[in-house]
Amino acid sequence: MRRSRTRARLANDEAVRICCLGHFVPAFIRHAAEFGFDCIWLDFEHRCWTDREIQAILPLFRLYDIDCLLRVPTTEKTRLYRYLEDGATGLMVPHVSTVEKARELVESVKFPPIGNRGIDAAGLDCDFSLPDHLEYVQEANEQTVLVVQIETREAVENVEAIAALDGVDGLFIGPGDLGMRLALDETTDMTVESATERVAAAAAANGKAWGRPAATEAMGTLFDQGARLLAHGGDFGAIMDHLRECGSHFDDLAAR
Repeated sequence: MRRSRTRARLANDEAVRICCLGHFVPAFIRHAAEFGFDCIWLDFEHRCWTDREIQAILPLFRLYDIDCLLRVPTTEKTRLYRYLEDGATGLMVPHVSTVEKARELVESVKFPPIGNRGIDAAGLDCDFSLPDHLEYVQEANEQTVLVVQIETREAVENVEAIAALDGVDGLFIGPGDLGMRLALDETTDMTVESATERVAAAAAANGKAWGRPAATEAMGTLFDQGARLLAHGGDFGAIMDHLRECGSHFDDLAAR
């Protein structure tokens, strides 16, 4: 089984270099790997991908030796672990607000004795090779990652128990969803900043990784707080920035 770059970075207490891909752009994977990224956050929550597109693009992650952290559009058990069988390094699950939900996810994507994932051992994740089953399940549990998103007040209030759950490998704050919900909640004085501090403390107490999307100016602060899952850059922003720059060149030409 391919070794996870994310796992290796975390073992060395280093930042995992993550960028985001939301559209079917195979070349993005090659260039992200070339420029030193460890992992691509592949977003299926807010983008529409067919099953065949997913299966077509996942082998490129192995070709260029870069992890795929797939943000899932479903929590259906068999669909979740099929993403891993098809080659995803890990799964990011949005809106995990309770211990019960986190436990269900562990049951779905981790093999025994941690969870209750079904075994096939004939997918891309094990090179279509039908390996020794006990060796395979141990490596799969060690090399794949389950990251749950903290995006609600309830999730923050339950974060200590969620972080303590065996099989949850990382916590990832969704500042957009969390910030929007907190702004609309007149019964709490919780802020994204105070929530971040609580997530960081829960992660540290349980030896778990945590992170969030990080603007350039926030990367150092978040790293100092203990964040190692730092998402910075992606296809959507890159397209906007490049077209803005190219448009300005035409503006300069028109002003001559």
